[in-house]
Order: sequence, then C-alpha cells, then structure tokens
Amino acid sequence: MNKPDLNLVVIFDAIMQEQSISIAAERLAMTQPSVSNAVSRMRYAWRDPLFVKSGRGIKATPYAEQLWLHISSSLHTISQAVNPDKFIPETANRCFRIALTDGMATLLWLDIRKIIERQAPNIDIHAVPYTMNAQSLLQNAHVDLVADYVPNLGEPIQRQFLCNNYFVAVMSANHPLANETLSLAQFVQAEHVLVSLSGNASGAVDIKLNELKLKRRIAMTVNSFANATYLLKYSNLISVLPYSIVSNDIKSGTLIAKILPFNLAPAEISMAWHNRNNQDLGLAWLRDMINQIIDNKSELLKEDAWVMN
Repeated sequence: MNKPDLNLVVIFDAIMQEQSISIAAERLAMTQPSVSNAVSRMRYAWRDPLFVKSGRGIKATPYAEQLWLHISSSLHTISQAVNPDKFIPETANRCFRIALTDGMATLLWLDIRKIIERQAPNIDIHAVPYTMNAQSLLQNAHVDLVADYVPNLGEPIQRQFLCNNYFVAVMSANHPLANETLSLAQFVQAEHVLVSLSGNASGAVDIKLNELKLKRRIAMTVNSFANATYLLKYSNLISVLPYSIVSNDIKSGTLIAKILPFNLAPAEISMAWHNRNNQDLGLAWLRDMINQIIDNKSELLKEDAWVMN
C-alpha cells in the first residue's frame, strides 16, 4: 500500500481490541457492512486474511497479531502527542480493560464503580478473564492492566505490589469439622474443592503437602471463586481460599474459616502494565484509584483479619 489509509488502521485497531467486527462497528459508530468492507480493503492492501472465523467469533492471524503490536503502540503515541497532558476524569470518555480473577473483582469492582459514579461517569471498566497469562495480555495490548497475582516478568512489563492475600481453610457452617480445630490429618482426609484457572488439579497447597510427604483428595475443581464458595455452602467440601474474598460469607455465618494446619505463603497481588503506557495519564489515574481502594481495605487484608472478625 503506497499511501497508508489511516482510517483502516483505526478500524483494524478497534477490531483487534474487541475481537468482534460488530462490536468494533458499534464502538466506531459505523455500520457493520462498512466495517466489513474496510476489512476487505485491509486484506487486499496487506495481503493477509487478517481475521478468520473461530466458533461464533473471529480470530486474528499471526500476521495481524504482529502488525497490531506496532499499530497499537503507534496509535497510543499519536494520541499522547495530540493530548499530552489531558485526562480529566469528570469529562473523559474511555474504556479500561482489566484482567483479573472473579475473586479480585469481588474485592475491587464495587468500589471502582462507586468512584466512577462520583468522579468519572463516562469511564467504562471491562473485566477480562485472567489465567496467569499477564505477559501475553499486556504484550498484545488485549488489556490495559492486570490486577491479580503476577510473577516478575521483567521488561517491558511494569509491576507494582498491591497487597498480600492470606489463605484460610473454608467450609460450611454445617460441616462436620466446623466446631473443631482443624488438624493436619483432618485436612488431608477431607474432600477438597480447588479453584483452578488452568484446569490442573493441583496448586500451592499441594506443593506444600508434597514437601510434608502428604497428599489430599481434590474431589472437584472449579474455575471461579464464586463457584467454590457456592459449593462450600451446600456440601461437605472444604477449600483453601483468600480470606478477603470470602469475608462477607464468614461474617454472615454461612461459611467458617479455620487456620491452616501448616504454613502457606500469601499470594502477592500486584498491578501490571506494559511500559509503553508509562506516560498514559488515564491509566495512572486508574492505578491510583485501585491503590486507594486497597489502602482502604487494609484491615481486611491483614494476616489475622479473619480472627479479628
């Protein structure tokens, strides 16, 4: 393409972000046929299919993924150059995409919404499923921020510590062990439900038990904390969960928390973003907001919070 059509670049970026031609059309205030026509022009100009059908949606080709790495970064640079010092929450129109588990959404989402209703009514916050894939999500610009457990990925991923999530053993108030001090033998003999984002039936607890030459039975796995707590309320399963996520159920008496019969390190929760967004004033505002929310929950996030409550 001798003379790049910048309109195609903007449409391409929207499709890559939304992974949907129809949603991209809505976002750009265009008709779906117009966007489809633009895709045809892209395919001809860039000599690649760019998008192929995948189930009910579309999937970008490897060429499109590689192209987007350069395009998204360039568009962001242009945006910052045009509006270098402008992010006014009260008038800003923007959508932030945050990758996190449903457990972290439980901790953050309502507080974020309350702040937005007061301060930034035109800001949208979209949750993206997180399966410990922070590097690819940020590298490929599928999200603006990750707010969960993030290992140290090095450059170009920036990371800021938020808090420690301390674990407790959790069970129904009607569980046979509800009125007993949980021993190691009882813990191992119990039937467990494990929250597994990957589908693997093992986790940090199993690594610890293996060090002790012990093994527990994972009777069920689920891929969300909400499913785990629901199962716990109506069964004889037990689980090891962050107290901050189940605190309301424990305070209401529907679930019981018990100290683990072994030492288990807390999960370090962080925010992570790509360093190409270091000068993004909107993202800085979002990170400051999340920092403040976590600071306000300091009592809930203490190591012995479950005992105090």
